[in-house]
Amino acid sequence: PLNSEALTQIFKNALSDKERGLGNKNIIFEEGVIEYLVEMASGDSRRLLNALEIGVLSTPENDNSEIHITLEIAKEMIQTRAILYDRDGDYHYDIISAFIKSMRGSDVDAALYYLARMLEAGEDIRFIARRCAIFAAEDVGLAEPFALTLAASAFDLVEKIGMPESDLILSELVTFLAGSPKSNSTTIAINNAKKFIKEGKALEVPNHLKCNHYKAAKKLGRGEGYKYPHNFSGHFVDQEYMSVKEKFYTPLENGKEKNIKSYLEWIKQISEKSKKS
Repeated sequence: PLNSEALTQIFKNALSDKERGLGNKNIIFEEGVIEYLVEMASGDSRRLLNALEIGVLSTPENDNSEIHITLEIAKEMIQTRAILYDRDGDYHYDIISAFIKSMRGSDVDAALYYLARMLEAGEDIRFIARRCAIFAAEDVGLAEPFALTLAASAFDLVEKIGMPESDLILSELVTFLAGSPKSNSTTIAINNAKKFIKEGKALEVPNHLKCNHYKAAKKLGRGEGYKYPHNFSGHFVDQEYMSVKEKFYTPLENGKEKNIKSYLEWIKQISEKSKKS
C-alpha cells in the first residue's frame, strides 16, 4: 500500500498529464474531495485512478466545459470501484477462491455475496457456471447427485439467456450447491485409480470380461464364463472384475451417498457368503 503523499501525487499526475491522463479536461473538485478519495483508496493507486476515471467520464460538463466533482459524486466514484475487480489480476483469483471455499463451507450467504461481486464486476457468466459445474462434481458429489444435473442445466441456460436474467439462474444454482451436503469421495477415488495406473500397474482384462462380438473371439475363448448379473437374484452375482483386488472408492455417509454405501455393503456380504459356500 502507498501512503497518502504518494497517492496524492499520483492523483495530481493523472490530472495534469495531457497525453495519458485527464490534463485536457477542466476538472474542479469540491473542497475535501481529493483527500476523501485518497483516504478511501486504502493505499491502492489503481483503485484511486479508477475512481477518478469513473467520476470524470460519468459526470457531464457544464456550460463552461467544466466538470464539477462534488463529495456526493466522489462517494459514488469510490463505491462503484469497490465492487469491481481486475479480471486478469490477482484479485480476480482471490474472489473466485473465496467463492468456491464459501460454497464448500456451506455458507450460502457468503457464496451469494461473492457471486454478486463477480456479477456486478461483469465477470463472464460462463466462467462462473463452469466453476459451479466442477464444484458440483468435486465437492458435492454423490451426497447430492442432482447437483451435477442442475449445474449442467444452469450452464446451458446462461449461455442461451445471457444477462441480466442469468443472475437468477446462478443464484439458484449457488444456493443449492452451498446448501447441499458435501462429499469428495469420487474425487479421491479417481485420483487413487490414476495413481495406481501411473505406478505402472496396468492389469490384464479377465478373459470372461473380454469382448466376444468379433470374428475369432469365440475361438479364442473370449468372454467365456461371464455371468450376466440381471439373471441372478438382486441383479447381482459375485465374479472377478479385476485381476488384482484394489479399493479406490470409499463411500461416505453424507446425504444420498449413504444409499450407495448401504448397497455396496450388501454386495460385500453376498460376495463373502459366495466365497464361503
